Amino acid sequence: MIITRTAPFLLLLSLGLPAAAQPAHGLDRPLLVHGNYCGPGNNAPLPPIDALDAACARHDACTPSGGLPSKACNMRLEREAAAVSRDPRQSEDVRAMAGLVSTSIALIPSEEMIRPASHRLGTPLPMSHHRDAPVDAED
Repeated sequence: MIITRTAPFLLLLSLGLPAAAQPAHGLDRPLLVHGNYCGPGNNAPLPPIDALDAACARHDACTPSGGLPSKACNMRLEREAAAVSRDPRQSEDVRAMAGLVSTSIALIPSEEMIRPASHRLGTPLPMSHHRDAPVDAED
């Protein structure tokens, strides 16, 4: 059963990652892998269907409209999905999907992964970003 749920999830993830970098409102319809909130886009205002979907809804809520989630948002979803994957009160299918979400969230781009052009390799950083930059001392 896990294999039959894993293959479609990985396929959707590989197809959905480029869409995840785009605003959800740019999608014709959500590309959900579980419930109403797990995947690019969502089915708001429908309620989450279970604990994993609730974690995905919180992730969506902390993501700015039309923007990328913060690393903190992604890390929170990773922790919450990992907890659901270990929860014996959840069905085997929900635990398996939660494990996949927890493991794959590192592949989702975050705001911190996108650096301004001035910080790209080969472009010097301003002096304030160098470790050896002089510190202004008060007289």
